[in-house]
Amino acid sequence: MYEVELKVRADHDRVRARLADVGATDAGGVSQVDTYYDAPHRDFATTDEALRLRRETPVDGEDDAPETVTKLTYKGPLVETESKTRREHETVVLDDDAAEGILAGLGFEPAATVEKHRRFFRYGGYTVTLDRVDGLGEFVEVETEAEAVEAAREGAVEVLEELGLDPDDQIRTSYLGLLLAADGPADAR
Repeated sequence: MYEVELKVRADHDRVRARLADVGATDAGGVSQVDTYYDAPHRDFATTDEALRLRRETPVDGEDDAPETVTKLTYKGPLVETESKTRREHETVVLDDDAAEGILAGLGFEPAATVEKHRRFFRYGGYTVTLDRVDGLGEFVEVETEAEAVEAAREGAVEVLEELGLDPDDQIRTSYLGLLLAADGPADAR
């Protein structure tokens, strides 16, 4: 399965209004803290891969304190030039400290942290995400999981256009890569 994603910079107020106009369904929000790791056996920046530990806390819900979920994710290299499509493998981690200990024991070292605040909407078989990334600003992602990459990408282009966004403004660099490029040498993980 591939994660097919298109991402652009966009003003959230304008996009929220358009999402309401097209009848998109609000699917809630989260805050995420992503810690990315460097591998001891290869340079992920060169191979265009990523390994991250994500701590995700819902921002909607009951009066009870939200439950944080931690996930370990491997992202393979981009598979095409037209989108940010890659193979992705993810699993829930029950013990953050143990996961960090395993990674450290294998020689993986924390490389960078990306913090973002996300609001999800469902529309036309796609997830539209309004992202506010600390240090970078506001973005919109349109994504789905699919085996048929080209058809999924074309559908994502249509969703962007329906939201009044220009698919030609697509950014294929990850938030990590954008943050690292802003802080120093370009790194496109």
